[in-house]
Amino acid sequence: MSSELAIRVLDMGKRYRLGERQPYRRLGESIFNALRRPFKTGGERTENEFLWAIRNITFDVTRGEVLGVIGENGAGKTTLLRILAHITHPTEGRAEIYGKVGSLLEVGTGFHPELNGRENVYLNGAILGMSRSEITKKYDEIVDFAQIDSFMETPVKHYSTGMRVRLAFSVAAHLDPEILFIDEVLSVGDASFQARCLKKMEEVAGAGRTVLFVSHNLGAVNGLCSRCIWMEHGKVRMDGDPQTVIESYLSTGFSSEARWRHPDDATCGQQVRISTVEVIDEDGSPDVNVQYDQPVRIRVRWDARQHVEDLQVILRITDTAGTTILSTSDQDSNPGSGSWDVGCYSYVCEVPGPLLRPGRYLVSVYATSRRIVHEEHTFVVAFDVIPGVARVRPGVIVPRLRWTLQPSAERTLSQ
Repeated sequence: MSSELAIRVLDMGKRYRLGERQPYRRLGESIFNALRRPFKTGGERTENEFLWAIRNITFDVTRGEVLGVIGENGAGKTTLLRILAHITHPTEGRAEIYGKVGSLLEVGTGFHPELNGRENVYLNGAILGMSRSEITKKYDEIVDFAQIDSFMETPVKHYSTGMRVRLAFSVAAHLDPEILFIDEVLSVGDASFQARCLKKMEEVAGAGRTVLFVSHNLGAVNGLCSRCIWMEHGKVRMDGDPQTVIESYLSTGFSSEARWRHPDDATCGQQVRISTVEVIDEDGSPDVNVQYDQPVRIRVRWDARQHVEDLQVILRITDTAGTTILSTSDQDSNPGSGSWDVGCYSYVCEVPGPLLRPGRYLVSVYATSRRIVHEEHTFVVAFDVIPGVARVRPGVIVPRLRWTLQPSAERTLSQ
């Protein structure tokens, strides 16, 4: 086995049984059912009763490589990382890990809610194989990075989601793992925290350690990773250079509208829910093609299920390389209008034309208030800017800008 190998995945698959967990029954009911169907066994289940979250996954990762994993929700990305981190076992195949692993796959994974922050730092360090003296040496750096020093003696069960993820990432990144697994959980933090996390991952990678980074932030994947895997329906669809893989991923499988149905009992207590995001024409109908010199209209419908303060609805437009072209918020036009009563609301954001060059663009939408992310939908709809009558000028963006002729006291030509 090569000493340069950090991870080897061979024909790996994970299968889950479909359907809800059976309710508990009384002893008499269980005996009666067994007598009524004496020959029915678990081996009689059909393949349709199961779902393969991932299957036939094979790849190697060398030491010091930074591997990005992208794909739509449900593609199998998190299942893959959970197996690699030994949280669950594969149904078939195997994964070989050569080195000490630090992982951040779910908020507060491995934290004991009754222990305080300081105790959980030592607990997680011990799980990662660190001695007490090694953890003590790193303790101040961990706390300083997490920026929750005044809460380190508070039980973790009283931490907010953001506080837990700050401390969890800080522990995972600072205890010198040889291999670091990071899932999309970083999206819970604010922008400054995400920037610090990305910088820390760059430092970890620069020190020759191996990083597996699952993210919908394609700009970060493109900038941080040396290689990228695109997963689709539980399989690896493409493996290669990040920019090439990202462009292929973003050029397929998107429509001009996305809708979500939220049952009344789903995510109980959530204040804000986005129901529709769509690119529309001037008549309000969905439209995937927008002429270069015409405005792009994006409609967002959302529900306030409780009174909410300081709400922002944010749109982000990204190109097929994963680069954010522009971000805008309803506060651009309606500053201070972040107080909403219970009800259904609809916004139309208009990007003037000409502004975007011909090509494909993707839209992400977020609803946030006071650093709480109520809803986050990344790359949910796409639209194509197509050439119109106007000539396309060079530039990343091509706006028509205002030029004003200023009167001059000098009316003679310069000598």
